[in-house]
Order: sequence, then structure tokens, then C-alpha cells
Amino acid sequence: MGGLGMLLPTIIIIGGMYFFMSRTQKKQQNERQQLLDNLKAGDSVITIGGLHGVIAEIRDGEGRKTVLLDCEGIYLEYNRSAIQQVVPTAAAPEAEQMITEEETETVEEETTSEENDQQ
Repeated sequence: MGGLGMLLPTIIIIGGMYFFMSRTQKKQQNERQQLLDNLKAGDSVITIGGLHGVIAEIRDGEGRKTVLLDCEGIYLEYNRSAIQQVVPTAAAPEAEQMITEEETETVEEETTSEENDQQ
């Protein structure tokens, strides 16, 4: 009876851990599926490979679920499951503004160095 007394709490603890871990995993799967189901053209997204783009078109049919991403004029087709996250639209203009400022600084530096070389 002493062995059973020690075994019962261990079984209860392992069972509880399994229950809570499976609930957490199921919740994450549901959130991911909801994210993929709510994708629409115009959403800024990041793929699991780190590629940033804007959804140009969603293609469903023939057993395929794909999205066509516009990456600054280059169009790439990905499986929907390759989308890791949707970037909030408020963050997208800020990112574009940062890129524009960096490009402007680079052009100004090149122009300044060219002027110095000519003198």
C-alpha cells in the first residue's frame, strides 16, 4: 500500500501537466488557424522565413491554399501556412518612413562624398 500512496500523487501531477499543456497547444493552434483564415489582400505580413510583403492575392482552389505576396514589385507565391504574422497597419507606414529616411541619408552621404572628390 505504501508504493501506491506515492504513485497516486505522481500520476495526478503528470495528468494535470498533460491536461494544461494540451489546452495551451490547442489554444495556440486555434489562434494560428484564425490568423490564416482572416488573411485578406492588402495585409502586410511576415513569412516564417522572415520575408516581409503585402498580400496581393489569395488563391483558393484545386486543393491549394496560397497567397501571392508583393515584395516591392516582385511577386512571390507562398502557402498560407508560411505566413507567420500579420503586421499591424499602423506599423507599416512607420517602417516605410524609416526606410525612406535611411535611403535619403545614404543618397546625401554619396552626394557629399562625390562633391568632395570633385574639389
